[in-house]
Amino acid sequence: MLENSFGITFFLKSSTKGTKERYVYLRITVDGVPKETSTKRKWEVERWSQRTERATGTREDAKVLNFFLDALYMKIQQFKSELMLAGHPITTQKIMDFILGKNLTKATVVQEFQKHNDELLALVKKGEYAIGTHVRFEIAKKHVKEYLRYKYNVADMDFHELNFEFVKDYEFYLKTVKNISHNTAVKYITNFKKIVLLAIDKEIITADPFKRFKAKKIKVPKKPLSSYELAQLENHTFSTPRLSTVRDIFVFQCYTGLAYIDAFNLKKSDIKSGIDGEMWIITERQKTGSSINVPLLPKAKAVMERYKDHPLCLQRNSVLPVTSNQKMNAYLKEIADLCGIESTLNTHKARRTFGSTVTLNNDVPIHVVKELLGHQSVKQTEEYAITEQQSVGREMKQLQLRLNQKTEFPDDPIAANVLKMQKEIISLRKQLGVVNEPNSEIKSVLRICK
Repeated sequence: MLENSFGITFFLKSSTKGTKERYVYLRITVDGVPKETSTKRKWEVERWSQRTERATGTREDAKVLNFFLDALYMKIQQFKSELMLAGHPITTQKIMDFILGKNLTKATVVQEFQKHNDELLALVKKGEYAIGTHVRFEIAKKHVKEYLRYKYNVADMDFHELNFEFVKDYEFYLKTVKNISHNTAVKYITNFKKIVLLAIDKEIITADPFKRFKAKKIKVPKKPLSSYELAQLENHTFSTPRLSTVRDIFVFQCYTGLAYIDAFNLKKSDIKSGIDGEMWIITERQKTGSSINVPLLPKAKAVMERYKDHPLCLQRNSVLPVTSNQKMNAYLKEIADLCGIESTLNTHKARRTFGSTVTLNNDVPIHVVKELLGHQSVKQTEEYAITEQQSVGREMKQLQLRLNQKTEFPDDPIAANVLKMQKEIISLRKQLGVVNEPNSEIKSVLRICK
């Protein structure tokens, strides 16, 4: 919000008669509204120029006063610029409060971080956020507190002390002292940035220390299980029921696309009859609140049936005996070693396997997969797309088929038309679920044509 007029004036104000010194006053005028305050400095009338609004002469005391007035002038101008950049209204009262220190709050970084986390926890209890979100912000707060102790040897810090250097050094601290990976460090910095932006919204501070800070996540390829690896996992016989149960839950996720927390929360009442009369999972994702509408594939049904009378399922009225995410991931590492799976196995890889190996790799359209995964956009689903190796392999098979056809019937237009028919028949057979693709009839036609 721009002001129509803005003025800063320094002048001497009359004091007790008979004294040569008077107080130096400051007057701020915004849109014709003036306010005055004393600078707490005194100066002789004979050594003051109202034209320049400064002390006259070259004596040291005059230089000191003029330096003070110049610094105050620049400080006011900087605050005004910060208000403009932040889109806040510029008023005489706001400028005067700044000069007098009235708008300096006692709010500190850790204090505001804790306040945010307490409010977040209250919303978790209302079901608006997942508990994992609160845990992440608590870890982010812990890192900030440890950084303050490490770098500044303080337990807390005023928001006005934050600047670009603070943020850059914090990033360096996370990556070196804490030995945190780049992407994880960016997550913690983003959590901290939210607290700083809230402080700006509350007008605790006006300048954003993150303004010139740029940090983007590095895209890390997250591969799903291949069809071969998934089959290895499904067919392996484990010596302990503990590992068999975790494997079965993971397989259920692979054929439904459920995230860990949604598999944990899945109730028997969430299994309903769909529009086609088959069994569907119909519920909501805890993370986003978006709908989950997934028809149950036979392998998912088999897992569900296997645990319908499990004591934990009966106690919680849940579909699966899911334990904590931490335990699940620990057991999955053990399972990966036993099955000879080299890639890291965790609960989220099951969801990625469903989106890639189970659906997209079997020609399920990406917009359908988007709905099955409960994504907000196709762009999210594209990250789950089949691996480059799988894509190249499929395309090369198609190329090999076309090259073989050209070798067998190089320049025959009739043969080309029949081959076109052949491809259409093959496609139709796939849609109808016919596994065998006999070509003897078509080849007979081709021989007659030749």
